[in-house]
Amino acid sequence: MLENKHSIAVWNSMINGFCENGVWRNSLQLYSSAKNEALELGSTTFSSVLTACSQGEAVDFGCQVHSDLVKMGFEQDSYASTSLLTFYAKCGVVEDAECVFNSVRDRTVGIWNSMISAYINCGDANNALDVYIKMRPEQVEPDFFTVSNVLIACGMIGSHQLGETAYGELIKRPVKQSLALQSALLTMYSKLGSFEESCKVFREMRTKDVVAWGSMISGSLENRKFEEVLILFKGMISEGVKPDASVVASSIVACLVYGDVKLGCCLHGMSIKEGLDLDSCTGRALIEFYSKFKKVEMAEEAFSSVLVKNLAAWNAFISCNSLNGLPNISISLLPRVLQDGLCPDSVSVTLALAAAAELAALLVGKAIHGYIIRSLLFNENQVENTLVDLCAKCGSLVYAERVFRNMEKRDIVTWNSMIGGYGSHGECHRAIGMLKEVRDSGESPDGVTFLSLISSCNHSGLIDTGLSLFRSMRESGVEPQMEHYVTVVDLLGRGGRVEEAWEFVEGMAMVPERGIWLSLLSACKVHGRFELGEAAAYKLLEMEPENGGGYVQLLNLYVEGGFKEKAAELRSLMKEKGVRKVAGCSWIEVKDKVEVFYSGGTKMVSICETLDGLRSSMKRGECGWGVGEALLLSV
Repeated sequence: MLENKHSIAVWNSMINGFCENGVWRNSLQLYSSAKNEALELGSTTFSSVLTACSQGEAVDFGCQVHSDLVKMGFEQDSYASTSLLTFYAKCGVVEDAECVFNSVRDRTVGIWNSMISAYINCGDANNALDVYIKMRPEQVEPDFFTVSNVLIACGMIGSHQLGETAYGELIKRPVKQSLALQSALLTMYSKLGSFEESCKVFREMRTKDVVAWGSMISGSLENRKFEEVLILFKGMISEGVKPDASVVASSIVACLVYGDVKLGCCLHGMSIKEGLDLDSCTGRALIEFYSKFKKVEMAEEAFSSVLVKNLAAWNAFISCNSLNGLPNISISLLPRVLQDGLCPDSVSVTLALAAAAELAALLVGKAIHGYIIRSLLFNENQVENTLVDLCAKCGSLVYAERVFRNMEKRDIVTWNSMIGGYGSHGECHRAIGMLKEVRDSGESPDGVTFLSLISSCNHSGLIDTGLSLFRSMRESGVEPQMEHYVTVVDLLGRGGRVEEAWEFVEGMAMVPERGIWLSLLSACKVHGRFELGEAAAYKLLEMEPENGGGYVQLLNLYVEGGFKEKAAELRSLMKEKGVRKVAGCSWIEVKDKVEVFYSGGTKMVSICETLDGLRSSMKRGECGWGVGEALLLSV
């Protein structure tokens, strides 16, 4: 270097070498040093340093290089201007890329290609195709890269007509058999849903590299041909083509949907062996895979392996914990996203709010609400819907109403959250009144709307109103589902109209499921209709002979009805079958902590003992507290 210090070619080689090895900052330092040495910079120098700026997205430094390039008269140099245009495109500054493109007088095919590529990189396929159309009257012959980019743009906007036009351009040119062009054509057909055409192109390819296999696999995945994805992956391996992270991720997703646990685990092992588990794309797919199959520990291992965790990987892990009964962990991950230097998006916040709703943790929800306001995420309807749902489930209807009324746009999910909140907290008439508001807003009530309304009537004892709502469902274009039938049976049963409930079940348009018989059995037990209750219980046991709930309900029915012998026989049968009832639980949030109480658990036993002691003391007159004080102390 010292011997050739004044040779710009040596400096260019060093700048380019650092860039190729990912040490882009060193390239920028060398460029600055070359300027200080007053060396004669050329188009190669500018091209190399702009590539380094693209790698590091060093926009300010790149703008300075642009200034130097103009000062030295290289703005019309096709090599330098193409590099400059590519730099702006990769950094997402498409407006500056347009300025560079418009300033070049004699545009080579490389300049046109760079502008088309710039729009594609920014997701603007329409402008990319406009540039291609403007290129034709300029008598610039499209080359390999032009056609490839046009095919990609056609796939992005889903235009069959333009895609066929691009294909017509392809078959006229001698580059028809180019591997990359065929891969681009294959990808276009896949995105357009022309799966048979993409298969045809794939079969005609003489050589298939990882790009071709990857295009075919991702196309099969997009067209929901999951078995085909796995067949292609196995074929790729047998052909000796080494898969990349994208191919492995697509194959893992196919395993997830297709239910091939064994192959999914094998793919995880292969990704570790090849170092592909470090990639966030593979990591996210593995997290979602293990989440579905309830393997949270393996999902955590896959998450930990990702070298640079992007927001998609964090969101997948937050969702994994929430879906697998660990909402506390889901909530705790949200601040860790911020600590990792990322900004939680609407997906992150929605997942955390849903986890807080599951725990009925209102204080946590309010803290997340504060972040939403600061981050201006209120334009996302899903976020606001989840917040309304959280507040309503926690019984904070005033807070829920405030969020609801301040929403710019409400969809049916929003309305259902408020209706469900009113209904579950005894505000039945307000819930029913909202049905008119829903229709006046232009939305159409759905099955969830009617389920919430009928449930609300159930809680408030408005039997006839609930039945009227059920009968009006079909008039609103909503077909009743099993959950609606269950709610109506429970509605009639709670109101003591057990015979009517039984007749309703016999007239159902579908085969009754577990919830129907369980509701009937419970109603018969409460209202002393033991014969009907026993019939309902046997229906339930026929459906689920190993489930403890039906046995326990029938046992309670026998005990309350005084059928001691039948109760004894049932106890023996339950013991023989090893049937156990899952304990019920309740929870309460106190001082930012959720306390869970299980039926028969140590906390419940302790509370009951305390209450018994207080009750005995009060009866004996030994306690000077009032009833309210005593109850407050026990809590």
